[in-house]
Amino acid sequence: MNYSETLNFLFSQLPMYSRIGAAAYKEDITNTIILCEALGNPQNKFKSIHIAGTNGKGSTSHMLAAVLQTAGYKTGLYTSPHLKDFRERIKVNGEMCDEQFVIDFTERIQPLIKEIEPSFFEITVAMAFDYFVQQKVDVAIIEVGLGGRLDSTNIITPKLSVITNIGWDHMNLLGNSLESIAFEKAGIIKKNIPVVIGEYLPETKNIFSEKSLQEDAPIVFAQEKRYVADFKNTHHQLIVEVVNKHSDERMVFHLDLNGFYQTKNILTVLEALHQLSLQGWNISNEVIEKGLSQVKKITGLHGRWELIHQQPDIVLDVAHNVDGIRQIVEQLEISNYQHTHIVIGMVKDKDVDHVLALMPKTATYYFTQAQIPRALESESLKKKAESIGLNGKSFANVNIAIANAKQHADKNDLILVCGSVFVVGEVALN
Repeated sequence: MNYSETLNFLFSQLPMYSRIGAAAYKEDITNTIILCEALGNPQNKFKSIHIAGTNGKGSTSHMLAAVLQTAGYKTGLYTSPHLKDFRERIKVNGEMCDEQFVIDFTERIQPLIKEIEPSFFEITVAMAFDYFVQQKVDVAIIEVGLGGRLDSTNIITPKLSVITNIGWDHMNLLGNSLESIAFEKAGIIKKNIPVVIGEYLPETKNIFSEKSLQEDAPIVFAQEKRYVADFKNTHHQLIVEVVNKHSDERMVFHLDLNGFYQTKNILTVLEALHQLSLQGWNISNEVIEKGLSQVKKITGLHGRWELIHQQPDIVLDVAHNVDGIRQIVEQLEISNYQHTHIVIGMVKDKDVDHVLALMPKTATYYFTQAQIPRALESESLKKKAESIGLNGKSFANVNIAIANAKQHADKNDLILVCGSVFVVGEVALN
């Protein structure tokens, strides 16, 4: 097989959550264990950091990777889903894995694929672990796909576990209460392995505390260690002043990720880095400042309040659940635009009604859909939106929707593209 044939096999022959949803979700990690045993258990041959959470885990993973790479560590990064290229999921020092590796790996385990019929995600996790061993990484940042306890990535024993936050998402798989969702995320907490909790709620804090007690895992709540004293956007940078609550030390960071919700993620990242330094990792304040100032450049992260065009400004954001959209709306409220045009598409299994209820009624809407089976049809989204006073037109193609928004936007307006990772992934960047 060549590379395109290999991708076609992976995308079309294996159950893929991003395309078909819950039908592709495996409620145990047996297949991943079998796959990794056949590969010589690569997950035990490199140091790792495990990241879970409802929102922010992608940004947090990339921020940590940028700092560790800046500190001189050869750093692997496994994230999902990808936006443009499958190989975005598996990177070392910001470089995507080789096409030939993807071909060779897939051919090598094809007999096992036929035997156990794993999901797409199970294959990609095993592929990432195998690649990180081949590349002899010093450390790999491993982002959970969904949940934690039963996620394929949860066969690793990391040096540090991180849970960014708990919010409403994937309730059909993780449970219909914040406590049950927190229980699934807390499943990444391992025996004697320190865990950093980013944001927590009164109803979820005890879930984490009890699990860490059971596992004798030292637990730290990041928001109890530092706070953001001030932040501002300047020249498409987010400048954040962070204060240590115990020493009163103040540090100013210039982030190239300029969504203001990064003020929450940075507290989690700083505490995670502090915990690593306590374990002997060599990470200076200067390295942290430098790494966080060029996360996009170092890691290739996209789709987090990402400006791709000016006059009018066009911003991409992968926010797709209630908490993510709430943060986007807060960002809009502090932004200084003449009028807002929102290109939005969602998938069927998200909490569409509650997301739409949060959206600003003064904006002009362009309802669209990604080209995947899970996508909610643009006309159906439009009808749901109209019933609560959000008005606009529907477009079956993301880029046609954006082109229409550009035609109607003044140079001082904002065009925001959001609602689905897959919608953002289809945006033409030329």
